[in-house]
Amino acid sequence: METHFEKTLESQTVYEGRVITVTRDTALLEDGTTALRDVVHHHGGACILPYYEDGTICMVRQFRYAMQQELWELPAGKLEAGEDPFEAAKRELTEECGVCADEYISLGEIYPTVGYDTEVIYIWAARGLHPAPMHLDADEFLTPERVPLTKAYEMVLSGEIKDAKTVAGILKFKALLDDRKI
Repeated sequence: METHFEKTLESQTVYEGRVITVTRDTALLEDGTTALRDVVHHHGGACILPYYEDGTICMVRQFRYAMQQELWELPAGKLEAGEDPFEAAKRELTEECGVCADEYISLGEIYPTVGYDTEVIYIWAARGLHPAPMHLDADEFLTPERVPLTKAYEMVLSGEIKDAKTVAGILKFKALLDDRKI
């Protein structure tokens, strides 16, 4: 049973774009007062950690306009409305890394920005990798690189990797691998 709650009393769309919709909501708080809440609605994303038997993973370097810098990331992409996250993750693996896999392991889901955003990112690991045709979207520019998992883990700990889904995916995968749970 949840202890704390907020109930939406009214919701007004204030922006509708290609990737997000923003609403301004009036919420009833648990003490009976109300508050305004701006909410970014997003269809979510799918992320995949490609793991090679030699202990390397495939990550991509990609410029992220909103952050105005090139970032290290696991392959990922946004979901279309109603799209199956697992199918999207498999698609991103091929599109961005040029491989497909024999085995997929769910690493769960994360809520990257819970204060104002509905985005959920679903994360998988992929093993048993073999080549497939790489095919980026027309407006997508990135470089896939194989990195030892131990180095990627060190990059997370040092702060070199800042992307939330990548941090979560690497930490969880390494912990499961170290504990021999996968």
